[in-house]
Amino acid sequence: MNNVMIIDGHKAVIRYDPETEMLRGEFIGLNGGADFYADNVADLHREGTASLQTFLEVCREQSWGSIA
Repeated sequence: MNNVMIIDGHKAVIRYDPETEMLRGEFIGLNGGADFYADNVADLHREGTASLQTFLEVCREQSWGSIA
């Protein structure tokens, strides 16, 4: 079972990464990769928001759009 976090209307699958001993989030439904890491849920949400904003900014600069 995967855990899902919604950040600014976008879904991210959350998994525990035993190699880094951190939580890893990866947005789904985007036309590129946007992932983020943290060791607790509050920071994971904060890092996810920053990762998504960076991804969307790059998309705007490249005129890619944000969703596949």
